[in-house]
Amino acid sequence: MKAIKNVTLIDGTGADPINNVTVVINDGFIESITSGLNFDLSRDIVIADAGGRTMLPGLIDCHDHLANFGYDLESRWGLDEMKSLRHMKVAAVLKNTLQTGYTTVRDAAGLDAGFRQAVEQGIIQGPRLQVALRIITPTGGIGDDVSPAVCHNPVLSEPGLPSAVANGPDGMRIKVREMVRAGADVIKFASTGGASSRSGLGPKDMLIGLDEIKALVDEAHGLGRKVMCHALGGPGLRAGVTAGVDSIEHGTYLDEDPDLLTVMADKNIFYIPTFSVYLFHATRGTSHGRQRAKSLMYHHLKSFELAQKSGVKIVTGTDAGGWIHGNNAQEITCFVKAGMTAMDAIVSATSRAAECLGLDNEIGTIQPGKRADLILVDGNPLGDVSILEEGKSVRFVMKSGEVYLDELG
Repeated sequence: MKAIKNVTLIDGTGADPINNVTVVINDGFIESITSGLNFDLSRDIVIADAGGRTMLPGLIDCHDHLANFGYDLESRWGLDEMKSLRHMKVAAVLKNTLQTGYTTVRDAAGLDAGFRQAVEQGIIQGPRLQVALRIITPTGGIGDDVSPAVCHNPVLSEPGLPSAVANGPDGMRIKVREMVRAGADVIKFASTGGASSRSGLGPKDMLIGLDEIKALVDEAHGLGRKVMCHALGGPGLRAGVTAGVDSIEHGTYLDEDPDLLTVMADKNIFYIPTFSVYLFHATRGTSHGRQRAKSLMYHHLKSFELAQKSGVKIVTGTDAGGWIHGNNAQEITCFVKAGMTAMDAIVSATSRAAECLGLDNEIGTIQPGKRADLILVDGNPLGDVSILEEGKSVRFVMKSGEVYLDELG
């Protein structure tokens, strides 16, 4: 049993911080939260002194790509290095992500289920993982693994990462089953292009039928899987919302269809804006990607503003894995810069994010009965959320009661 005393508590619910708190952890779960050192010292308890530092729930990224290291063709196809080296790099990224305060990450394509199993079995250190495996799309969509010259990837596909291409409603149902068979915790598909998609498949272009989307969503829900929908704008965005997906990823042109925000709020469809990735696309992307990212910036900010006013649940997800790893908290800073309060941005990265992943009964808040996913940081993130970036203020990380970083001295 462990106790952490002298804590300034931000519990993830949105409640005001509480000073001089003691949190007791027993068998991986939070047993009690009290003021001061108010618990039975006769029990065998290891006590750590937080020194007044701020405690938050472990942070959550609902959209990352932990196995991606670049957008160039060689990197995307795995031609630039040995696969064993790539796996070691991913293991290092997972450990670093955990030590920066992120105890849960939903990988939106790229990781196979073996990485989740390796973390669960303690073989490697990393955040709790949910994996999507691949981005399902019809032929020609963003999940179709071909070069600009329409050449197929010469590297044999990996059994743990099934082909992403499916066509027709029946094909979509079969593909969902294949993903689930390979270990997918969540199903991801794309109903539009994006900033980095090939020239000719832009952010508002739809390359999938509504009948296909409905079949995919119905099959995924029937198998107990949530559905992530990559959609930036146009008819593909509307189709995803109409079909009842669980989250809209990006949604950069929601401001052009504001009625969809009311539907999203009513259907409890989460919004994951992924501001971070567009900062990179706008400065370091392809020529058409830079132009797309710059063109959508105004709409993206307006969409975020309207989503808040409409009561849509907004959660953090960076999508920045292809550009950078280890700064997932950049998205929290982006939310505040876009007009969200610091407290609400923290809620978006904790309790609300846990709800998006279907894990709100286990994680996301510091409350008795929840898993002991806890971090301690120097300073007050409510005054400056950027102190969370790159884990620069993080001094202590606990996941399910196990300590993975301890710099309390």
